[in-house]
Amino acid sequence: MRLLSSILVALGCVAGSAWAADELASGGGSVPYLLTTSASPPSYAVILMPGGPGILDPRVSNGKLTFRAGGNFLIRSRALFATGPFVAASTDATTSPDRILAIVGDLQRRFGPLQVYVIGTSRSTDSTMALSTPLDGKVAGFVHTSSMSAIASFDPRKFRSRHLIVLHRLDACRVTRPSAGEASHRNYGTELIEVEGGKSTGDDCEAFAYHGYNGIERETVDKIKAWIAAK
Repeated sequence: MRLLSSILVALGCVAGSAWAADELASGGGSVPYLLTTSASPPSYAVILMPGGPGILDPRVSNGKLTFRAGGNFLIRSRALFATGPFVAASTDATTSPDRILAIVGDLQRRFGPLQVYVIGTSRSTDSTMALSTPLDGKVAGFVHTSSMSAIASFDPRKFRSRHLIVLHRLDACRVTRPSAGEASHRNYGTELIEVEGGKSTGDDCEAFAYHGYNGIERETVDKIKAWIAAK
């Protein structure tokens, strides 16, 4: 593993007072990702992929750690994910199992054996669904939040890795209807977390609508982490 930057950045989180440090890291020397850690030794890692265009592009520019998609639900909540026995690795959305495994390998070289979960939101759930077959059994599980409509026919019963669907009951985005996640839960028994509350501003499909768990980031993240740690 080759560290791209030794820059550490203390960060707060819009959802509360969680604090962690960001570091630019690399899986396999060629897959840059944003590593977020706190003081606790980790047992779990979450790999976070933003929705929308799915581009994080973490890098150092003029001595400063910069990246895109900072308002995305998963990316803005990374400090909440990286508390307790968790670390968070934020990266571009991808359907390449090799890119994910490069990050997994780097995390395990740093921290030892970890249970790794791949988490997508909105358009990056197309990636989590696509990765489910080639990465089955190679990661502990997948979390699909504000899932694309294809989740309705997504049947995880054949997989060894765990699967969780997370949705906001009032998500009004036309391509991530809550009914799609509910259909997978009803028809295939896919584990499901439904949340409500918060507030919705702007476009129904953007990060600060109900679609992006605006105002209930901590509650939503805590439920996801509790599900991960329950196994």
